[in-house]
Amino acid sequence: MSIQRAALRDAVAAHGAVMRVVICAHQGSSPREAGAAMLVWAGGQSGTIGGGALEFEAAKAARLMLARGEAPRTERVALGPHLGQCCGGAVTLGYERIDAETLARIPTEGLFARPLARDAAPEMPLALRRALRAARGEGVGGLRFAQGWLAEPVAPPARALWVWGAGHVGRALVATMAPLPGLSITWIDTTHDRFPDDLPQGVAARWTDTPAALVAEAPPDAEHLILTFSHALDLDLCHRLLSHGFAGCGLIGSASKWARFRSRLQALGHAPAQIGRIRCPIGDPSLGKHPQAIAISVAAAFLSQSSAALSQRTLP
Repeated sequence: MSIQRAALRDAVAAHGAVMRVVICAHQGSSPREAGAAMLVWAGGQSGTIGGGALEFEAAKAARLMLARGEAPRTERVALGPHLGQCCGGAVTLGYERIDAETLARIPTEGLFARPLARDAAPEMPLALRRALRAARGEGVGGLRFAQGWLAEPVAPPARALWVWGAGHVGRALVATMAPLPGLSITWIDTTHDRFPDDLPQGVAARWTDTPAALVAEAPPDAEHLILTFSHALDLDLCHRLLSHGFAGCGLIGSASKWARFRSRLQALGHAPAQIGRIRCPIGDPSLGKHPQAIAISVAAAFLSQSSAALSQRTLP
């Protein structure tokens, strides 16, 4: 797990200040692993540390701390005796106010180390200093918690995903993928009323009469999923993306639709090898054509994509 700096930035922009609750460590069975975190503000929360009584009590404590302007602290919670849960373990929770000033101290990469416990060691423990040196020299390590200090890896820049189409499959797909960490989703369609009233956090909706023209604004390393209501628009998007460049592209459709598209894209001047970078159909046909089934299978393939596959610029 890692600090999602973009999510913190969005939360601070929306609420001014939030409390971040993170599992610093655990002993025995725990609802979530160390590094799992949630953000809490007066009227809501996002993320999860495992749900149930632990999350309910932690959110309540975080809102009280936020209202009082309290300093960071940690708390060890025995899940059985304190909360009546069956996990049988214990977790150490860290509570930390995040505002614009705090956000400015969080690096864009590497490890973010700071004291959280009220009785934290006056100086950074040796184990954390070594972890910081290793992060600078050989890559970012994992979470470390020692003597009241917490060091967490900062997530790399978000993986840009552009979703074209806000119909049934588009809605199911965005709802499934938006909560996943490390994603920045841009969602495009022709009119505002094609989108749900409440957009998932971290999703930017854009609408225009000529959505294909927005291809020019997409980062060249973005990944695309094309799910529009129009085959003509789908074809135009494929044509423009092949000319523009992308990290990966998936198109909803059948084998016969893709056969026609391949022929038309070749006629537009694209080489077969380039056309072959677009994956069609997307999803697992064995799961059926229900929007949620497509969304789940596309999301699973997206998550399982390895670093090697990314470097070869493929998309499920």
